[in-house]
Amino acid sequence: MKQYGAEFFGTFWLVLGGCGSAVLAAAFPGVGIGLLGVALAFGLTVLTMAYAIGHISGCHLNPAVSIGLWAGGRFPARQLLPYIVAQVLGGIVAGGVLYVIASGKAGFDVSAGFAANGYGAHSPGGYALTAALVSEVVMTMMFLLVILGATDARAPKGFAPLPIGFALTLIHLISIPVTNTSVNPARSTAVALYVGDWAVSQLWLFWAAPVAGALLGAAVYRVIGKADPA
Repeated sequence: MKQYGAEFFGTFWLVLGGCGSAVLAAAFPGVGIGLLGVALAFGLTVLTMAYAIGHISGCHLNPAVSIGLWAGGRFPARQLLPYIVAQVLGGIVAGGVLYVIASGKAGFDVSAGFAANGYGAHSPGGYALTAALVSEVVMTMMFLLVILGATDARAPKGFAPLPIGFALTLIHLISIPVTNTSVNPARSTAVALYVGDWAVSQLWLFWAAPVAGALLGAAVYRVIGKADPA
């Protein structure tokens, strides 16, 4: 239960920090943090939580990561569903907290986006479904490669949170214009449920693509990361 609690609060922090920066601070008049700030916020949530709870739960914070680690032989199947449930619930609670905060400002309109992920008319840059699909699959695949490599027993000890956090920052810098960046079904679900309508109808992509990307990343690392025979 400690592990599931850690995943709940870790994902809560990721959604509150990452999506919160997008909703509350990205376009704040005069001092808005913009795309770069939002990308850094997502990376920092993972970096800080990796040091805070990595030794408790492994700090997955993401159903796609848990599935990828299972596919890569790093995580037991019996814990997969409880981890995913804890992550999704943590994200949804964070989305609720963010909704309460954001709605305290006059003129707040949740249908305007609320940091939800989307494609087509709901892509920040107007990117179509195919572009969104490719972006999410490839970005999640690369994220899993970084995670599996940084946490390999042969990698330098104690530094894994740094490349993982920086990788998530880089992923956001690349793909925020395309889909608002998911690579995490729990993060997408956390805000889509409050937006409703189009965000829920497009949510399937932000489960299917990250999971597919995670499985691809695990498959690639099983090949390139395999230890040479002694």
